[in-house]
Amino acid sequence: MQLTVLSSTETVPKDKNHIVQLDGVRFLAVALVLFDHWAVTHIELPVGALGALGVTIFFVLSGFLITRILLSSKDKLSNRPSGGLSKYLKTFYIRRSIRIFPVYYLTLFILALINEPPVRQKFAWLALYGTNIYISIYHTWLGTVDHLWSLAVEEQVYLLLPLVIFFVPRRHVTLLALCMIVGSVTLRYVLYKSDAAWFIGYVSTPTCLDAFGLGALMAYGWLYERERFTRLFQPTIWIWLSLIGFIGVGLLNNWIAIDSPRGYHNVMSDVWERLSASLFGFFLIGRAVLGFGGIMQWILENPVSQYLGRISYGLYLYHNFVFNVYHTQPTHFTVRAWRRITDILPFLHSSYFFQFSFYLTLTILVATVSWFLIEKPINSLKDRYSY
Repeated sequence: MQLTVLSSTETVPKDKNHIVQLDGVRFLAVALVLFDHWAVTHIELPVGALGALGVTIFFVLSGFLITRILLSSKDKLSNRPSGGLSKYLKTFYIRRSIRIFPVYYLTLFILALINEPPVRQKFAWLALYGTNIYISIYHTWLGTVDHLWSLAVEEQVYLLLPLVIFFVPRRHVTLLALCMIVGSVTLRYVLYKSDAAWFIGYVSTPTCLDAFGLGALMAYGWLYERERFTRLFQPTIWIWLSLIGFIGVGLLNNWIAIDSPRGYHNVMSDVWERLSASLFGFFLIGRAVLGFGGIMQWILENPVSQYLGRISYGLYLYHNFVFNVYHTQPTHFTVRAWRRITDILPFLHSSYFFQFSFYLTLTILVATVSWFLIEKPINSLKDRYSY
């Protein structure tokens, strides 16, 4: 399908303000991660990749928002010497640093001070956003800081994508995005066929680029092909079909795992799961950009979803230190606190719902303090560096 490109005399659509329902999408994505890390061993589901789905939705959303920002900034600065490259890069990196670095590094320093393993031992890797690289090289996870691999992927994309977007002509952005998608899936398949450890294809930045590429395609359509964007994302049937596709990949994965020597890490999970999750995120986010109606509008726009979506970075960053069903030790302070509470109120043992709610409440409290005392005040500094 040929895309029509705006001429140099036309302007980018002015409607580039905050999109309300995307905060609700952030809430849904972080909820999937929290459910997977806290409750997946207590509730049997036919598809077990909910945490991976949540992370992938974040990747698609980042691809959309960042590409939209970069393309808009590039257009705005096009009349400056050298296309405004200096202003373009400086503004982007300053604003990203203000949003992401302060609370991230404060968390690392606090964890190092209290000697949270393995923060002290791997501090340099964590500080340089190399967690995913460490996991790939040494074929090992990192306990309570496992989840920081996805933040490392985001930062590595932020490091390279601005330059690529700036120097690639606008008419070739869709081709770039398609190359990201095809190249990422192909690389995962090559790694799978070479018998590489499954988590290399899971945490490496090049193997995550299909999600970012789909987000970039969405951003291009929103900015320059608004009519086609609307025609594509208005029908909700694509959301349902992509969700069925994701579930289908999960069911096939379970079926193949019965006889596969690789178990649950077979070709479906290692190659196709992220693509199917990315497509679901693509259609979900695209529809949210246009605006859902009905029950989905209420889910995405109600005050609770909006607030939790706004503090989703903190929820994601801190949740693993509150609890993780895969690696939290019985001596962890939150587990000990829960045991003391249930000693007093033994009926709370009747359902895992109460324990889940306890961890959720703690995480929301920590993320709320972080938002109001650290993130929100520092974020206000971004107003000094407008695009």
